[in-house]
Amino acid sequence: MNMSKNNSKSKFKQKQNKVELLLLILYVIGFYIFCIHRSLRLSRDHFSKLRGLRVGWLFSPARLNDASDDQWRNFRTNLPILSLVFGIFTLLANIFRKLFRLRARGMSFLWFFLSLIYLSYLHGACILFIFLIASSNFLLVKIFARAKYFTFLLWIFNLGFLFCNRIYQGYSFSIFGREYWEYLDNFRGTFRWHICFNLVVLRMISFGYDYHWAHQESRFDQEKHIQRCHVCKSGKNCYQILQERNAHMNDYTFTTYLSYLVYAPLYIAGPIISFNSFASQLDVPQNHYSIKEVIWYGLRWVFGLCLMELMTHLFYFNAFATSASWKMLSPMDIFIVGYGVINFMWLKFFLIWRFFRFCSLIAGIEAPENMPKCINNCHDLESFWKSWHASFNKWIVRYMYIPLGGSQRKLINIWVIFTFVAVWHDLEWKLLSWAWLTCLFFVPELLVKSATNAFQAKGALDGFIFRELRAAGGTITITCLMPKAISSYLLPNTM
Repeated sequence: MNMSKNNSKSKFKQKQNKVELLLLILYVIGFYIFCIHRSLRLSRDHFSKLRGLRVGWLFSPARLNDASDDQWRNFRTNLPILSLVFGIFTLLANIFRKLFRLRARGMSFLWFFLSLIYLSYLHGACILFIFLIASSNFLLVKIFARAKYFTFLLWIFNLGFLFCNRIYQGYSFSIFGREYWEYLDNFRGTFRWHICFNLVVLRMISFGYDYHWAHQESRFDQEKHIQRCHVCKSGKNCYQILQERNAHMNDYTFTTYLSYLVYAPLYIAGPIISFNSFASQLDVPQNHYSIKEVIWYGLRWVFGLCLMELMTHLFYFNAFATSASWKMLSPMDIFIVGYGVINFMWLKFFLIWRFFRFCSLIAGIEAPENMPKCINNCHDLESFWKSWHASFNKWIVRYMYIPLGGSQRKLINIWVIFTFVAVWHDLEWKLLSWAWLTCLFFVPELLVKSATNAFQAKGALDGFIFRELRAAGGTITITCLMPKAISSYLLPNTM
């Protein structure tokens, strides 16, 4: 009797879920048809008032292309030369590795030499500043790694240079003497070195912590991890085990350290990789992705690029934001533009980060995946920040969140972490206010989530209400991110 009741309840629940799913699909179809139709009309009616539009190449007659975003325009313009350079670099690296059977030491020399060529073009004579600071950090780590106050010294040193680099705008060679050094200011390269150095700071801190922890007993339970991880069970090495497993003491050399800091495929934009993981993959190339999976990864990237080209030729969301023309629109149209901008930004960073990660994968070094899921699948602020710059989030968890006390001090830690994230991007009061405002939204979300985690739906109606409330929360999150997406064009380097 009870079994028949349970079966009837189960069938009813399955039927209810199917009806709910069908209604959601119909709603999504209707929503996107409306948004696409309205977006096409907005782009057609207002294109003459927008800045940053260029003659495109899609359709006949050719439509204008939205090239108003500086980052995307520069990346798109330099994509052919970047592909050629990294294609040559990775080809040479793979040939030399197989031909001479190079391991960590040999590959570190090779990648340092290749990256030095790359950096000489980017920064010119300013590479002297990079190597001077990097060498000082290496000496600090080697001398004080076993000291109790080491982590304090490491943070003070790196934060100090992070601030000074920004305040003095990368310095001038004249500070070393006008007579002999000032002429080098004429050879500063094509890209400001102190902008890229923000990522180098993260790598220097990573090297310091990993070397410091290598002198201590590891708390990582490798056997337990292998039992839980489907990648490691299959005989491969996942990124986490490469990161948590201490590198051999012989790997903490100056050449490996420098090749890690300036590793060409990940130098400009990341993703961010820990020293342990980098050093272990210099020795033995990653085996997580097969050749077939790497090729498929590249083809998916090409599909994303085609999608971006179609998007920028049809919809001028970004041009509305940069031209401030959205202020003249109706509330509904502002909503659509904001929604379009945040999806454009997601796709832009998706393509930039995955291009460099793809190049690194070809070279045999796996980095964490940024943006593992679509922006529209982030239902709360916490999942948004974990997904958006996921490699940075992993870095923060490993080198800040856990050392600060982890989940035991979560409500306090987020203030420290978001303050660091703000100053790491740039020294701007607007960024600090953005960070603290984010924390104000974060705290109640964490409290609500801790309360809802204890809630268990007892019936079908309770489950339905709970899902709808979560969906409403996700809608609010995405809606709140729209003003941030539009206003980011008023804030330098906010993303």
